[in-house]
Formats: sequence, structure tokens, C-alpha cells
Amino acid sequence: MKTLKFLVLAGSLVVAGGGGYVAGTGGLTQQFFLGATAREPTPPAAKPAGKIIYYRHPDGVPEYSAAPKQTADGRPFVAVRQSEDVSFEPLKAVAEGPAAGERKILYYRNPMGLPDTSKVPKKDSMGMDYIPVYEGEEADGSTVKVSLGKLQRTGVKTASAERAVIARRVRAPGMIAFDERRIRIVSTRVDAFIEDVAEITTGDRVQEGENLFHYYSKDVARAGAEYATELRGGVKPGLEVGEALQLRNLGVQEETILSIARDRTVPRSIAYLSPSDGVVLERNAIPGMMAKAGDVLFRIADTSSIWVLADIPEYDAAAVRKGAPAKVTVRNLPGKVFEGSVDLIYPELRSQTRTARIRIELPNPAGQLLANMYTEVEIVTGKPEPVMTVPNSAVIDTGNRQLVFVDKGEGRFEPREVALGARDSERTEITKGIEAGEKVVISANFLLDAESNLNAALNALASAEAQP
Repeated sequence: MKTLKFLVLAGSLVVAGGGGYVAGTGGLTQQFFLGATAREPTPPAAKPAGKIIYYRHPDGVPEYSAAPKQTADGRPFVAVRQSEDVSFEPLKAVAEGPAAGERKILYYRNPMGLPDTSKVPKKDSMGMDYIPVYEGEEADGSTVKVSLGKLQRTGVKTASAERAVIARRVRAPGMIAFDERRIRIVSTRVDAFIEDVAEITTGDRVQEGENLFHYYSKDVARAGAEYATELRGGVKPGLEVGEALQLRNLGVQEETILSIARDRTVPRSIAYLSPSDGVVLERNAIPGMMAKAGDVLFRIADTSSIWVLADIPEYDAAAVRKGAPAKVTVRNLPGKVFEGSVDLIYPELRSQTRTARIRIELPNPAGQLLANMYTEVEIVTGKPEPVMTVPNSAVIDTGNRQLVFVDKGEGRFEPREVALGARDSERTEITKGIEAGEKVVISANFLLDAESNLNAALNALASAEAQP
């Protein structure tokens, strides 16, 4: 008896559960709670419109196809029309075919920047939607488009390309040397006896016309006596006629010839006077010695103008030009700056140091600069006329190419290859590729370069996928 009651109760529960299920699926529950409003007929769902843009798996699995396809068990993929595509924007009525002015989606790219594209919407392994690439954005695969918010976050800054003078300063070590053109050799043109020598030693400074030594030469004495005889006979004195010219050919100085013409006598010994101001570099004259014609008795260097010889690195040698202004400083003369100009660029490169030697001529009236002093040389290089320039930070030099990013407006940046010229501490000359007034990126351009390379790679992959 108890078993029968249990079976009846269980059957009642089954009937009640089944009735509840039927009521729930048939809308009876909604009619009970919502009343008359729920009893109104539900409008039929809108029919999908627009062209078929892709096919999806019938079981809702994230598997898509651009063409009709079947599952492994033979079921066809479900066609998805344009009005059914997922969008985060408000739905708009879609007519058959694309609306006027609507951009066409070419493909979808990986949201993390990986080299992966798809012809249909899909998600990556983390569930992120692929980003659509619209028609027109692929025209220049390297062009970068950045939103205004991203521009502010990445710190992209621009500056105008403009014409300016490029003046780069080249620094190099140098050494002071005597001007070769201002070194004088004191010697006689005839054999002579040195009778006495002035109290002058190596390193002493002498003045032009100062007596260096006296000498006796029989050839000079004979020519002088004949000249004096001519003068006493009524010949007018002159340096270019008669025995006066003979004396000059024997190396007698004009002061001595004029003295013979004035006194009408020949001195027993002839004085030799210093030919210029300067420093005695060498003293070989000794009283009582017999000097042969051409023997070096004194060597005197005029230090009123000196040379600075500097070695410029091979990289900077091409930028240095003759006449360029130069500044010279010496360590043992702190605070003093000597200004001159490049007088000569030697026509050879020193093979051991790979440097080019230049010569700077400096005035030295006070004689402060001494030979063999070490110096620091600073030379201003560059063209004096303005050239097209951009800030140094705008140039990306990869070694194989040099480029800048040009701001095209509305967040679009175009990478453009350029040819470089001279460069200073702030700006770089652009010989080809940029026009005056164009804005170039001077900050965060390496990020744009990475994005540009990524776009080019994605477009290349998309083109490869489009090929049969």
C-alpha cells in the first residue's frame, strides 16, 4: 500500500514538472505574470539584409570562412550578411550593396601587431577582436596613422624644415711652427775671414740692421777700391752701375755701398747687418774663422707671424675649407684666444694616423707664441649660404638608408628617404627629399618607424594571401 502511494506521488511530480516546462516554453509563465501585455503577439525578427560577407560555423564555434564551406560532418557553414555583422556602432539599415561613401573593409589585422591577417572577423588567442583595415589605408603600406589621443601619450612632436646656415665646429690638436718664409740664412758669397762677432747667441732676439759680425774679403776690398776711384773721378753714385753693381753681386749690403759712396773710402772690414727682426736659431760664426762662400753663419727666424699645424681627422677633412676662420688656444696662456684662418690644406693624408694636416697663419707681434707649443684648434666649417635643414633628432639613420617622418595632417605620417649633407650640433642639411615648410617629426619618430615597418609587413602578407 505504501509502495502504491509512493508511485502515485512520483507520477504527479513528473506530470507537474512536464507541465511547467511546457508552460515555460509556450509563454504561459509570461502570460501569467505580464497579463494582457504579454499575450500580444511577438513581432517576427527582421530578415537579414545585405550581401554575404563571410560564413560562420553552424555550432557557433569561432571558425569562419570567406567562401562557402562545410563542417567535418558535412553540414554547411551559415551565411552571415552585412546586417548581421558584429559592430559596436548603432545599427543602420543596410541596403543591398555598399552604401554611398561607406569604406570597404579589406582585411583584419592582429590587434597585438603580430604578422597575421584575416579576410573575416576573428579573435586572437586572448579573445581580442582583430582590427579592420579599410580601403585607402593600404595605399601606402608604410604610412602611419595615429589617433590624437595616442599622439599625446607617445609624445610625438614636429618642427618645420627651413633654410639655415650649417656651421659645424671641428676641434683638433696642433703645434706651433716657424713660418718657413720668414727664416733667413746669413752667409757670404765669397771666401772671407770673420774678424769679430757680436755678443749674440742662439735664442737671442735681434733687430733688423743690427750688427752681427765683421769680415774681410780680398774680392770685396778690390771691388770697393775701384768703386771709390770711380766716384773720385766724377762718376755719379748709383747701385746699378759700374763697380757698385759688382759689390752687390759679391753680397755686399746696400748700407755698406752707400757708406763707400759717401766717404769715398773702403773700410778695412765689412760689417754684416741682420736682414730682419727675429730669433737666432743657429750661430756658427766664430771670430778668426775662415768662412767659405755659402757657409751658414747665422740662421734667424722672424716670429712676427707663425704657423699652427693641426691634424684633422679624415672624417672632418672634407668639411674644412681654405680661408675658414679658426681659433687657437694654448695651455700655458690661459684665457687668451688667438684668431686666424686656414692658410693651407696639405694635399696628402697621413697614413699612420689617417689625418689631414692643415696650416693656420697667426700674427704674433708680441712673440708670446713659441715654436713647438701644443695648441687646441677650433675651425668653423660649413657653407656660408643657407641650405635646407631639419633638426638632428628628425633624422633616422639605419646605416643603409636615412629617412624622416613628414606630418601629413589628421594623424598621418609619411616616412620619406632623404639625402644628407653637412651637420652641426643642432641641424642637419637635407640635399634631397624635403621642401621648405614641411613639418617633420622630431620626437618619438622611432615608434613611428616601428609602426611603419609593421604596416609594410602586414600589407605584404595581405597581398600574398590575396594571390591564388
